[in-house]
Amino acid sequence: MRKRSIAVGVYCQRKSRYSYSKKSSYLPDLRKLIKRRKMGLKQTIRSLDVFPRTEEHLLQKTQSGALVSVVGLVIMATLFIHELTYYLTTYTVHEMSVDLKRGETLPIHINMTFPSLPCDVASIDAIDLSGKHEVDLDTNIWKLRLNSHGHIIGTKYLSDLVEKQHTTRNHDDKEHHDDSAKKPHKFSFDKDAENMINKVKKALENGEGCRVYGVLDVQRVAGNFHISVHALNIYVAQMIFGGAKHVNVSHMIHDLSFGPKYPGLHNPLDDTVRILRDTSGTFKYYIKIVPTEYRYISKEVLPTNQFSVSEYFSPMNEFDRTWPAVYFLYDLSPITVTIKEECWSFLHFITRLSAVLGGTFALTGMLDRWMYRLIKALTTPSARGAYR
Repeated sequence: MRKRSIAVGVYCQRKSRYSYSKKSSYLPDLRKLIKRRKMGLKQTIRSLDVFPRTEEHLLQKTQSGALVSVVGLVIMATLFIHELTYYLTTYTVHEMSVDLKRGETLPIHINMTFPSLPCDVASIDAIDLSGKHEVDLDTNIWKLRLNSHGHIIGTKYLSDLVEKQHTTRNHDDKEHHDDSAKKPHKFSFDKDAENMINKVKKALENGEGCRVYGVLDVQRVAGNFHISVHALNIYVAQMIFGGAKHVNVSHMIHDLSFGPKYPGLHNPLDDTVRILRDTSGTFKYYIKIVPTEYRYISKEVLPTNQFSVSEYFSPMNEFDRTWPAVYFLYDLSPITVTIKEECWSFLHFITRLSAVLGGTFALTGMLDRWMYRLIKALTTPSARGAYR
C-alpha cells in the first residue's frame, strides 16, 4: 500500500514538472507575438507621416537658400505682427432701425467766432415747429470779447464772471421793468439806446469780435437757431451800422455738434471758415440730424447724433429788408443708426495666420528651388568645360 502511494506521488510530481516546462516554453513565443504586433502598429503609424525626415548628411545647404530663408522669416514676422494687430483691433457694425425716442431734448454744442461782430449786439435766437421762440438766449451760453488779433480781452476764464453777469442782468432787468412803470418810457429808451450805440461803435472802431460757445437744449423737433443782431431795436441797429449791408457776419465754426463724440465721428462743420470782405449777406446751413447710438465693446451705450449739411449764402441787395444772420436749420431723421464695436474671434485669427504663414513658407520654398536650379544651370556648363 505504501509503495503504491509513493509511486502515485512521483507520477504527479513528474506530471506537474512537465506541464510547467511546457508552459514556460510557450512564453517566449507569446512575447515575440506581442512584440511583432507592436512593431506592426508602429510601422502603421509611421506610414501616416506626411513629413518624412531626411538624414542630416543628405541635406545640402546653399547661400541662395540662406538668403531666401532670411527673407522668408522677415516676411513671416512682419505678417504675424500685422495679423496680431488686426486681431487686437475692433471693428464696427452699423444697424438701422426706426427712432422711437420721444419727449427728449436735443443738445446743441456751439463754439463759434465772429471776428467783426461785437458781443453786445450778437444774439442767439431759437425757434422750432412746436411754436417755441426764444430770443437772445443766455442760459449755458457764454460770450467772450475778442480784440482785432483774435485774443480774449480781459480774464481768460470768464465762466464765473459771466454767470454772475447773467444773474445781475436778470436782476437789473426786473428792476428796469419796475422802474419803467414809474419813469417815462421815452427817457429810458433814449438813455439806453445812446449808451448802446456809443459802446458798440467804439467796439467796431477797435475791431472787436466775439466768441460764442455753450450748449443749447432744444426740443426734439425740427427748428432752427441763428446768430444775428435781431435782438436789437431796428432803429438802434440802423444808427449803429448805418444799414444792413454794413453788418459783417463773417464766422469761424470751431465745433458744432448735436451730442457727445464717439470714435471715428467727424462733424462736417468743424473748422469751417467763412469770411466776407466788402459785402454782407445771410448764411444758411441746412442740417439733417441722424439719431445714433454707439455701443462700446464693454457694452456701454453712448446716445448721440450725427448729421449731414448743405450750405447756402444769400448776398444782401438794396431792396432787402432783412438783416444778415447765420442760420442753422435742422431736421431729424426718423431712422436711428446703431454702431456696435466687435472684435475678431480667435478661430478667425488662427485661420488667417495659418493661411498667411503657410503661403509664405510654400512660396519661399518654391523660390529656393527655382534659384537653386537656375544657379546650377548657369554654373554646370562652365564646370564641364573646365573638366574637358
